[in-house]
Amino acid sequence: MKLILGLAALTLLGVVGLIGYVRLAPQDVSRWHVPIPEQVPSGVVQFVPAADPGAVLAKLATIAAAMPRTTAEAGSVDEGRITWMARSRLWGFPDFITAEVTPKGVRLWSRQRYGTGDYGVNAARLAAWMAGL
Repeated sequence: MKLILGLAALTLLGVVGLIGYVRLAPQDVSRWHVPIPEQVPSGVVQFVPAADPGAVLAKLATIAAAMPRTTAEAGSVDEGRITWMARSRLWGFPDFITAEVTPKGVRLWSRQRYGTGDYGVNAARLAAWMAGL
């Protein structure tokens, strides 16, 4: 019985430690606030064609500001690129979303900080943001 309780305590401590790490680990914003490459290594990319890309980026900034657990981390409308961090509700896993102005519209790139699979969260997020345009 002591062994089972000990293992349960260690498991609980490990889970709490993981949650703490995920939520409190510093993020190097310069790693995420970068031009969107033509071939992205992971995540989801969307393109919004627009006659006035700056206006689309400004609208995306308004949409992102209204999203729960989402904060602007770098950039601005004036810069032509903004990167946000959105955290999952339960664990607080960070995803990074970058939007940048191009001559023909706005590109968006949503990707996760940890792991390789996101169960469709990034695609759903971009679809929701684009629906608000």
